[in-house]
Amino acid sequence: MPERPSDTPLESAPKIGIVSLGCPKALVDSERILTKLRAEGYEISGTYAGADAVIVNTCGFLDSAKKESLEAIGEALDENGRVIVTGCLGADEEIIRAAHPDVLAVSGPHQYEAVMEAVHDHLPPAHDPYADLVPPEGIRLTPRHYAYLKISEGCNQTCAFCIIPSMRGKLRSRPANEVVAEAERLVNAGVRELLVISQDTGAYGSDLKYAESAYKGQSYAARITDLCRALGEMGVWIRLHYIYPYPHIDDLIPLMAEGLILPYLDIPFQHASHDILKAMRRPAHQEKTLDRLQRWRTVAPDIAIRSTFIVGFPGETEDDFSHLLQWLEAAELDRVGCFKYEDVEGARSNALASHVDEEVKDERWERLMETQRRISAKKTAAKIGQTFEVIIDDADVDDGAWGRTYADAPEIDGRVNIPGSHDLRPGDNVSVKINSADDYDLFGEPV
Repeated sequence: MPERPSDTPLESAPKIGIVSLGCPKALVDSERILTKLRAEGYEISGTYAGADAVIVNTCGFLDSAKKESLEAIGEALDENGRVIVTGCLGADEEIIRAAHPDVLAVSGPHQYEAVMEAVHDHLPPAHDPYADLVPPEGIRLTPRHYAYLKISEGCNQTCAFCIIPSMRGKLRSRPANEVVAEAERLVNAGVRELLVISQDTGAYGSDLKYAESAYKGQSYAARITDLCRALGEMGVWIRLHYIYPYPHIDDLIPLMAEGLILPYLDIPFQHASHDILKAMRRPAHQEKTLDRLQRWRTVAPDIAIRSTFIVGFPGETEDDFSHLLQWLEAAELDRVGCFKYEDVEGARSNALASHVDEEVKDERWERLMETQRRISAKKTAAKIGQTFEVIIDDADVDDGAWGRTYADAPEIDGRVNIPGSHDLRPGDNVSVKINSADDYDLFGEPV
């Protein structure tokens, strides 16, 4: 972003810029902040130069993320000078103040009111809140045709490597009627794909004891299967992220077979070795998980499974890692991401014995990604000749378009490239015949 000239006069409506870092859950937090700002008459600036102040929504999960957040705060201070900090790293105000003592205010994750108070203190609104309207779906940072739908905050899990519960708190689910109402507003605004997210999506409603709530004369239970059935009746793509493999997740698969929700699950398995999973405080019966994957594929043959794994967790032996590679070969997951373990301040895994050398982590990461590359290449090659419904994400009259199948989430999975001249627009749903493929992406033509 270009620097704001010091002599730029303030306009009647203050302008706020925002830098949003981290995961989609943080992105939703940024959208909610923007919605509140617009509802009070603030204008939104896409540049440092045009902003009277900048909000930086930080990530603080890994040391690398903390570093990126501190750098983003520093850049905003250099380019604009008036910076309000919020988000996960904001839970540790001391580290932010030590690096950047001139920030205007610091607040933690999903503390929307604290952010608004800081804005009011330093840039009082100059508007009539009854005249400055926002669209009913709020202000969003995603393209018009897809949106993230956050159904809960926090997490009740006790994974040894994770500090999310200490930063974002225990599980707090939204009442089902609120979620359904928001989804309806988004769909009415033109959204064609809803990406359901939370820290632990499968646990949705357990803190509410699955209480029912009413919307437009109909009662909805705060239970993930009930919620998915309600969302599936809206006629758009419903994609589930961050699913802990609870037994009741099996109940979602028939909904996929019915076509109510996309046959896609994002399940962070993290490892396959019994000993490592036990040390991680994760479900430690991956041999049973292989059986479940097979049952899911029997019910919904086209189901796509994406997952993430951690290599180099303290105590991970070569046998543990070899078992993970063998499990991957047997599981044949569609999409895989991999992280090299690193200590996170406050995580219990820091105190575990037998930390793995960085060189070994690097080597294991390379081996895992090469194993998955071969699996992915086999899976994409099998799609040649088939026809898939594709949602278009970007298009150019001359250079063609690209989009995604049901098996591809935005930003993290593969895509379908459609070369040539076509009259396609973002948000279009089009049938595409696959003509070729590489390791992760598909190439085809509309039919």
